[in-house]
Amino acid sequence: MAKKKIAPTDYWHRTYRCKLQAADLVAFQISVKETDLFIQADRDLTQVAIDAVIRYRGYIEQYIEQVPAFGTALKPLRVETPAPAIVQEMARAGECAGVGPMAAVAGAMAEHVGRDLLQQTSQVIVENGGDIFLKLDRPTHIAIFAGPSPLSMKIGLALPASPIPLAVCTSSATVGHSLSLGRADAVCVVSADGSLADAAATAIGNRVDRAADIEAAIAFGRTMERIEGIVVVAGDKIGAWGELKLVPLPGKKT
Repeated sequence: MAKKKIAPTDYWHRTYRCKLQAADLVAFQISVKETDLFIQADRDLTQVAIDAVIRYRGYIEQYIEQVPAFGTALKPLRVETPAPAIVQEMARAGECAGVGPMAAVAGAMAEHVGRDLLQQTSQVIVENGGDIFLKLDRPTHIAIFAGPSPLSMKIGLALPASPIPLAVCTSSATVGHSLSLGRADAVCVVSADGSLADAAATAIGNRVDRAADIEAAIAFGRTMERIEGIVVVAGDKIGAWGELKLVPLPGKKT
């Protein structure tokens, strides 16, 4: 029997987004239909972000009108007709990970909005339902929220300052409304490609029914190019691979 998921309203505002606040950045939140972003930048860029969300959502929605299967496919779907860049990236990510293109939508939106904002800010964090695109001039820690796992919010990823933006995308069978065929409490994937990180997190999570599956799921994820790191949490067990560092969060015991 699948685990019952924690609804988004039960955790994002109360426990997750409040821990994302960076003291040196201005935070703002925008919502357009199903897209709900928590953004931090050098200054308030609310209208720029809204315009970007409307534009990129429009590209995806218009393509789905032309090719309805793009919005429902659970397996890779090749884009055969001319399509916007974000649609092509989602399709390529799904093909690489072996999942449908919409498995990449949150990561794709976070990255495309974030890159638009980087034209007007030197630093940015865009969080879209647990999928994060960021570019920071200093090291940072990102907490791993893993629902009912005893490891949830007790460990984080330590990311160095980098001139190259990164995506950290998370899939969960126990948190949120996204579809997962597995039972992992959290699968985090780090990549410079937001679409790929999102699709890969879904594909890896689909392979975790119990803690004993963690090693094999990570081995599968390692076969994908441009993946820089993977973390899988299932119950009280955790596995990790790649160019990343896990750290205990301040005030937490691991």
